[in-house]
Amino acid sequence: MIDEQEIISIIQSDPWMMEILKSVKSLNLPDWWICAGFVRSKIWDTLQGFSERTPITDIDVIYFDPTSIDELEEKKLERKLGALKPDIPWSVKNEARMHIRNKLLPYTSSVDAISKFPETATALGVKIDENEHVILTAPWGIIDVIQFKVRPTPFFTKTEERMKLYEERVQKKNWKATWNRIEV
Repeated sequence: MIDEQEIISIIQSDPWMMEILKSVKSLNLPDWWICAGFVRSKIWDTLQGFSERTPITDIDVIYFDPTSIDELEEKKLERKLGALKPDIPWSVKNEARMHIRNKLLPYTSSVDAISKFPETATALGVKIDENEHVILTAPWGIIDVIQFKVRPTPFFTKTEERMKLYEERVQKKNWKATWNRIEV
């Protein structure tokens, strides 16, 4: 069983991931994180013993800036990141705006937003500090992700509508086809 420090070490020893983290850090975004599949897939690939990285559809970059919630700003940031690393499918979202799209109360921070992701195994984020040390956030812990368990976050269990979204998402993602140890 691996712990948070080992996850950090796995990411720090991956030059590709570190370059991605450095690219995002260079934007100096407030309360920024790279989250979801970027972290989860690395953990599952490592634990499953894959020698090749599983392709990910996008790199989810989030930040929290209540002073500028214009979606156009996010697109500008995607273009800036695209200029730095054009081979990466960037997705940038200001979590100070996303509650409007999701019809929720405002988030208080990026970590608050991560805690409201659909699955505990996806509610993960990483960033680097000024010394390029990896910082991991896992509002619901790492037990589910390291045990290949896919379950809804407590936030998603609160309403039927959210549970329906969770179930549809899990069906669509079909993670078990890639990582056969997954339990839903």
